[in-house]
Amino acid sequence: MTTEESERACPFRHDEALEPDPFMARMRTEAPVAKIRMPYGEGDCWLVTRYDDVRTVTQDRRFSRAALIGKDFPRITPAPIAQSEAINLMDPPALSRLRRLVTTGFSNKMVESLRPKTQQVVDGLLDEMEENGQPGDVAHHLAGKLPLLTICELLEVPQEDRPQLRAWAMAMMSMKPDDKESAAEAKAGLRAYFARLTAERRRDPGSDLLSSLATARVGEEQLDEKELAVMGMLLLVTGHDTSTYEICNIVYTLLTHPKHLAQLRDRPEIMPQALEELLRFIPFRQGVGIPRVALEDVDFDGVTIPAGDIVHVSYLCANRDGATYDRPDELDFDRDEPAPHMTFGHGSHHCLGAHLARMELQTAIGTLIKRFPELRLAVPAEEVQWNTVSIWRYPLTLPVAW
Repeated sequence: MTTEESERACPFRHDEALEPDPFMARMRTEAPVAKIRMPYGEGDCWLVTRYDDVRTVTQDRRFSRAALIGKDFPRITPAPIAQSEAINLMDPPALSRLRRLVTTGFSNKMVESLRPKTQQVVDGLLDEMEENGQPGDVAHHLAGKLPLLTICELLEVPQEDRPQLRAWAMAMMSMKPDDKESAAEAKAGLRAYFARLTAERRRDPGSDLLSSLATARVGEEQLDEKELAVMGMLLLVTGHDTSTYEICNIVYTLLTHPKHLAQLRDRPEIMPQALEELLRFIPFRQGVGIPRVALEDVDFDGVTIPAGDIVHVSYLCANRDGATYDRPDELDFDRDEPAPHMTFGHGSHHCLGAHLARMELQTAIGTLIKRFPELRLAVPAEEVQWNTVSIWRYPLTLPVAW
């Protein structure tokens, strides 16, 4: 196989703990705008990996998410995760309308009002972990419970339904070819569930987030039935996935970087900025997400992406771009005015739940390291077992002692 051929067949599979994918790092330096072949979907696509180029693709109207609808676009999962009515397959002005409605019902103020309750939940989960004795499992006792509990409480999902919703959410993210049918069934199951639940909330609204979204108005505009159902589904999935896995990833990173852990213990006031640096530093997922379509020819330093071609961006590579960050492969809690990381995306599709994730991470990580000043891994780092199935990178269990 020639070098050109090996670069075109992009594996998007790197399971060595939380080490950056060396293939992706090489693409950023050797071929930052390159035509590649993905594991699933029709045809080739482009991969854009430099920070500034990723910004261009994600905020320039010459690239469209809506133009993906109806296409079997190149991707890393057997079945597409996104749905045609979802906010993540919209462009402005339709996207702007939906975001205004969602932020009306899901505001920063609402999230901040949850902080005391989140603190109580974290304290209770750590009580349970301590009562169960050492070693404790951060993945089971904290990460696997807090984000799902929080988003389900926000949406007022009945307790008895939550295990099934969690199972569907996990099945959707599989990268295994054999899981194509089960992933499609999981997506259909989640959609049908939220179609029923949101219809109930529209008929009889309460004080939950789904009811707020069902009744939210900007002028005369309101979410329609399909938009509301898909939004409920999207909030459930994205509202707990990233936080669940990042709690474990961040704890693992701190416990394998003792000087940084000591820095946080000595200076707890730097927790917000430290978390931003951890979010930048940690490659929290595999490969790429939802691409865009070039609506016209676009030039990147002499490389032209033709109109109609599919374009993927790598937020993970952008987060490690040496042209943007000094010493990008180092963890540094005292960076001077760093460029914003792209872990929550960028541009018009920046994650709507980023403020919820930050609040949960600040509460969970801050409480954990304060409560257990001698917290450490209970097994050698190389013995920690990692997920190798879904798009997410995270430890299956994270045994700790204190």
